[in-house]
Amino acid sequence: MKHKLFIWMLTVLLSGVSVFANTGVIVNERVISNFKKDFATAQDVVWERSNEYVKATFTMNQQVMYAWYAREGTLVAVSRNIVSSQLPIRLFTEVKKNYARYWISDLFEIAMNNETIYFITLENGDHKLVMRSNGAKGWEVFKKTRERE
Repeated sequence: MKHKLFIWMLTVLLSGVSVFANTGVIVNERVISNFKKDFATAQDVVWERSNEYVKATFTMNQQVMYAWYAREGTLVAVSRNIVSSQLPIRLFTEVKKNYARYWISDLFEIAMNNETIYFITLENGDHKLVMRSNGAKGWEVFKKTRERE
């Protein structure tokens, strides 16, 4: 249940919520130390805190990435926005085949618990679909809404 709640939280955070630089955010030294080990070449790091997690937004290899740490310093998840051509082939071809009448408005990958999960938001004039990958095997509907007329 906690895993699903965290996935939902990541989805909300990565689906259009603006991130503002916080000054004066106090971050546990263990989190900072582990972050420096995990992402040695990270630049432009901005820290945010919630009740359970500490989030680092940073640039690495010219890509904006997000890392979530538990308060005690354990890396929980890493995510980044991607383009459709970066999807595993099976997921990419399924989107092209089954959702040709939709456009992609958001796409990101999350690495956690030795697993990579992809979320894609597809839209057309009538519907908005948020799909979640089940590994590289295929997509399942995470959320479906009807657009206002």
